[in-house]
Amino acid sequence: MPGPDTDLALLLDAARGAGEIAQRHFRAGGRVWDKGGGQGPVTEADLAVNDYLQSRLCAARPGYGWLSEESDPLGDLARLQADTLFVVDPIDGTRAFIEGQNGFAHALAVVRAGQPVAAVVHLPMMGLTYAARQGGGAQLNGAPITVTGHRDAAGARVLATRPAMDPQHWPGGVPAFERHFRPSLAWRLALVAEGRFDAMLTLRDAWDWDIAGAALIVAEAGGVVTDRAGAPLRFNTAQARSPGVVAAGPALQATLLERLTAPGPAPLPPPDLRRAPR
Repeated sequence: MPGPDTDLALLLDAARGAGEIAQRHFRAGGRVWDKGGGQGPVTEADLAVNDYLQSRLCAARPGYGWLSEESDPLGDLARLQADTLFVVDPIDGTRAFIEGQNGFAHALAVVRAGQPVAAVVHLPMMGLTYAARQGGGAQLNGAPITVTGHRDAAGARVLATRPAMDPQHWPGGVPAFERHFRPSLAWRLALVAEGRFDAMLTLRDAWDWDIAGAALIVAEAGGVVTDRAGAPLRFNTAQARSPGVVAAGPALQATLLERLTAPGPAPLPPPDLRRAPR
C-alpha cells in the first residue's frame, strides 16, 4: 500500500495536469448544461478534467476506489467496499468557471478508512496549490501554512454564505463576525488553513468531494473541522455528504459551535387550570 507521501506526489502531479485542461477550456465558450435534480450546472471542462483524473489516478493506483461528483457518485456503491479511494471534485466552483471568474479549484484527496490522508486543492488561474498529508503539516506552494489564533467571534473574518446568517440557525445569538465569500467550498477551507481568514462555515449539507481534501489541509494547519453539530467528519458514506462544516482554529471553532448548538429557551410550564381560591 503506497504511503501518504507518494500519494500526495501523485495528487500534485494530477492536479497540475487538470489545471492545464481547465485553462484550455476557460473562457472558451464551451457547452454548459444543467444536471437536473437541483445538482446545478456542468460543463465540458468538468467532464474533460474528470476523465483525465480518473484515467491518471486509477491507472496509478488500480486498487483504490473512486468517488467523483461527475462519475455517478451515489449510484456506484462499489466504492463502499474500498478501504482506500480517491475523492475528487474536477472543478469546484463550476458557476465561477462559467462566469469567467478565477476562483475555481481542483479538489483531490486520498481517503483511507473514512479519513483523508493526502490532499490537494489547486487553483490553476491563480497559481495557488494547497497540499497536505496526514502528519506532515499543510503547505501553500510548498511553504508551511497555519490557521490564525483568533479566539472571539466578534471581529473574526469568516467565510460564509448570506443564508447562514439567518437567526434561526443561531440559538446562541448571531455572532458579530465579518462575513466574506469565495465561490469554491474547497478554497474557502484552504483559505482558513492559510490564515487569510479566521473561519469558514456552511450550514447546508456538504458533499465529500467538496470538503474531504480541504478538511485535511485545515487539520494539518492546526485547525479543527467538524460538521455543524460538532461531530467529526467521516467520508465515503453511502450518502457521500456531511451535515454542514465548521472550520477554524480550536478556540474560535469551539465558540462558533457553542453559538450554533446552544439549547433553546426552556419550555413554559403547563398552565395551572385549577381555580384560584376565592
